[in-house]
Amino acid sequence: MARTLPALGVGVVVVLAGVALATMRVNPYLYFAGYVILQYVVIATAWNILGGYGGYVNFGTPAFFALGAYTAVFLIRSIKAPLPLLIVAGGLVAALLGLGIGYLTLRLRGTFFSIATLALSVVLQTMIINWEYVGGSRGISVIRPSGPPFGNYVVFLFTVMLGLAVVAVLVARFIERSWIGRGLAALRDNEEAAECMGVPTLRLKLFATTISGFLLGVAGAPFPYYVTFVEPNSAFALDYAVNALAMPMIGGTTSWVGPVIGAVLLGTTQQLATVTISSELNLLIVGVVLVAFVVLAPEGILGLVRRVRGRI
Repeated sequence: MARTLPALGVGVVVVLAGVALATMRVNPYLYFAGYVILQYVVIATAWNILGGYGGYVNFGTPAFFALGAYTAVFLIRSIKAPLPLLIVAGGLVAALLGLGIGYLTLRLRGTFFSIATLALSVVLQTMIINWEYVGGSRGISVIRPSGPPFGNYVVFLFTVMLGLAVVAVLVARFIERSWIGRGLAALRDNEEAAECMGVPTLRLKLFATTISGFLLGVAGAPFPYYVTFVEPNSAFALDYAVNALAMPMIGGTTSWVGPVIGAVLLGTTQQLATVTISSELNLLIVGVVLVAFVVLAPEGILGLVRRVRGRI
């Protein structure tokens, strides 16, 4: 508890700083881009709980993100649910999917697990394309609520995503420093040896898939209000799968700090490329940077820093 309180204090300070920034009249694009970067902080942190801590590489990130988004679309259209309910519902539905995937893939490891999650994304996208109530293949327009805080809904969503990012990072930090994190590390290093030592590998895998799915769904829930038009190609975009994998690997997968560093650096670079060159270069940038880190710093920025300190 003594270690948690300072982290909670820092989180509160970060949120208050975000609220203060929201009250300032700065370039509106900063909030627009900031939302995307913070969204990737949540996505990268969520992916790292399963892929970094547990060693199960998940290529189905778009499925969980889109499920959160389309759960929000369904609730908006059916009962005009408020944003807090959309976020909770999107997270819970995605968590149930994560729990189901964890249970159905108990015996799958390595490449086979990754292929199964990729297949999940394809199957779920096909289902959404054929579900006319949420727009189907044509997509659906979403009207933002009137009278948002700070006078602008994008600014409001920026503060909401900042809060979600802080919560996601605190959750990842708690998991890493608890017995759960140590168990997931044992699972990642050698699952058979971990089982022999009495580590509850089954429960840990189900826990990781559920929490990871919940956070990914939470990240996707505000998406309809952010873009105001949701269609399968945008919700299931390849960018989410690639960035979710690349950002933790660039920052470092063994610590909660790594995904944050990777998301901020890579997300900022992509946003700068979008306004200066073209958004079509985003995946190219991710690919080049990821290959460079795999060759030069396979343990990410955190591993590179540790190597430099060791030499000093």
